[in-house]
Amino acid sequence: MTLLAGCALWPSLPAQENQVSKVWVADQGDGTYKNPVLYADYSDPDVCRVGEDYYLTSSSFGCLPGLQILHSKDLVNWRIVSAAIPSSLAPHTDTLPQHGNRVWAPCIRHHDGQFYIYWGDPDQGIFMTKATDVKGPWTEPVLVLAAKGVIDTTPLWDDDGKVYLAHAFAGSRAGLKSVIAVCELNPAGDKTVTQSRIVFDGHETHETCEGPKFYKRNGYYYIFHPAGGVPTGWQVVLRSKQVYGPYEWRTVMAQGNSPINGPHQGAWVDTPNGENWFLHFQDVGAAGRLVHLQPMQWVNDWPVIGIDEDGDGCGEPVLTYRKPNVGTHGPICTPQESDEFDSNELGLQWQWNANTNPKWYFCDATESRLRLYSYPVDEQYTSLWSVPNMLLQKFPAPSFTATMKLKFSPIAKYTGERTGLAVMGLDYAALILENTENGLVLSQVECSKADKGKQETVHATLPLKNGEIYLRARITDTGEKLRGSEGGHDHLVKCQLSYSLNGKKFLPFGKEFQVKEGKWIGAKVGMFCTRPHLTSNDGGWADIDWFRIEP
Repeated sequence: MTLLAGCALWPSLPAQENQVSKVWVADQGDGTYKNPVLYADYSDPDVCRVGEDYYLTSSSFGCLPGLQILHSKDLVNWRIVSAAIPSSLAPHTDTLPQHGNRVWAPCIRHHDGQFYIYWGDPDQGIFMTKATDVKGPWTEPVLVLAAKGVIDTTPLWDDDGKVYLAHAFAGSRAGLKSVIAVCELNPAGDKTVTQSRIVFDGHETHETCEGPKFYKRNGYYYIFHPAGGVPTGWQVVLRSKQVYGPYEWRTVMAQGNSPINGPHQGAWVDTPNGENWFLHFQDVGAAGRLVHLQPMQWVNDWPVIGIDEDGDGCGEPVLTYRKPNVGTHGPICTPQESDEFDSNELGLQWQWNANTNPKWYFCDATESRLRLYSYPVDEQYTSLWSVPNMLLQKFPAPSFTATMKLKFSPIAKYTGERTGLAVMGLDYAALILENTENGLVLSQVECSKADKGKQETVHATLPLKNGEIYLRARITDTGEKLRGSEGGHDHLVKCQLSYSLNGKKFLPFGKEFQVKEGKWIGAKVGMFCTRPHLTSNDGGWADIDWFRIEP
């Protein structure tokens, strides 16, 4: 089988001590695991193996650092180890969030001692970055093909030295979807040398086919791809003896009688001892697209993913299963969540809403705190939706609490400086400290249809004597399904915000909030610090002592 990955110019991001989540652990400690192995929004996951190590990346859209990379020894226990795009995406002049744009469905591969990551930007074309060490530095991304609507790119280094690329089209930009295409790259893999040729048309049988992953095994070219749409689709595999086909197809995994909707779009990997596994996502709505691990077998040179009880060649996803046999039993670990801010670099779990600005923050390791400077909002500001310096992380579990301790120090003579805790999606809710003409005020706000330019509604206010406070968001997956959701897949998720002046007694504040997903991503939780547009040549700040994810 042909698999790969990439690195070069930017510094690697900090590794944190091994944390084990208090809210979601996939490894059950008895040789089995439960799905999802990553209860977090790692949308459109792709994975490659290098020796005994596995590396995963996923769609990061306009969030920075982009292309977060996770490492595992057993496909169950994962840690974030780096990000291939630390601070800025083209066009680097962008200063406002690019919700739902930029990095779509990346592919990570390892070839000839180098890691490679390819992805499609739906508005600009195909990009690639590479590295010799997965922790970086990674090269500045190269535009492999300038084209609108080309997405979901996967390279294949063939036995004869030629390099091919499979991809899909975004109907919203290209005016065509539900087809899979292949083109050829130069030997360096950084430029297309042929036009794309459509090799599969899914309009009749596999509408919305997309997300192809390109492999070669036993003389066959394989294109794994999802079809049927994100919430309710299935997994298809194409097979041919020729790069450009003709391809025959089979549906190799579908929801069936399982509760796992839309099981598709992911990656095939093998283990050193020859086992085969498939990682894919499940869209649950507010929490985003969660990563599942499925057993996989080859039967007559066709893959069968999940458990095929009736022997028809199409498997169903599992909820629990034995762990992959990788010959070792490493420690249980999970992606980073809580942060004591003891480092002089941001934790790998954090992402900004846009191309980053070094004037936004100071990692004050000496004082064990993160200082967020109040940064001017855009001239056309309407809500936090348009704020680039939102520092956020993914939801890590169906239910959890996120609590932070902060001290707000605005400049006394200026009003309108704000900081606080936010739960962000297409709608958002927040606890906001604001410097007003009457002093500091705590408010609980909600912004419905923030993505449509709507403004905040204030549900509660409270005068404060000083700016030191504890803020908390309690997230609860109610177990219910949202009415009207496609296939009933969306989980009803509620958020109750509360505050404390002593860190012991928390008081619910304002109105309970129904959490919604973001633009192609799950909801996120985190913090910010802003001030009005061009109010002064300096501002105040918020010192974040710690941020903790707990049950």
